[in-house]
Amino acid sequence: AKTAAKVAAPAAAPPLVDPSALQDLGSQLDSPAVAKGFARDYTNMWDRRYQSLATSLDSGDDAAALDAALSLKTSSALVGGVRLAELARELEDAIRVGDADLARLLLREVAESGNETVDELQLSYLEEN
Repeated sequence: AKTAAKVAAPAAAPPLVDPSALQDLGSQLDSPAVAKGFARDYTNMWDRRYQSLATSLDSGDDAAALDAALSLKTSSALVGGVRLAELARELEDAIRVGDADLARLLLREVAESGNETVDELQLSYLEEN
């Protein structure tokens, strides 16, 4: 019982990807193929989305940074990128309150989580038959 409690304790961070999100999207659209296409587009667009976010933060364009963070938050939630969606929400909040230092710190976490999310989607969802 002690081992199980220790294993369960570090579960504070949200999961990287919730596979049920894409299944739900496929059901709502009545087309698993469309949901899979959305996930594929999401993975293909990751680098551009991240660069847009990073560039707008670096240049101090808060409106563009906020737009990029909102887009990332919404699209990540749709594909089940739970951790990335949460980080994008935190980044959105930092931008709204003008906390550039926190925004830069979160941007590094977004980059790491985004790369991991894309890898996980490609391995667990897009390479399935």
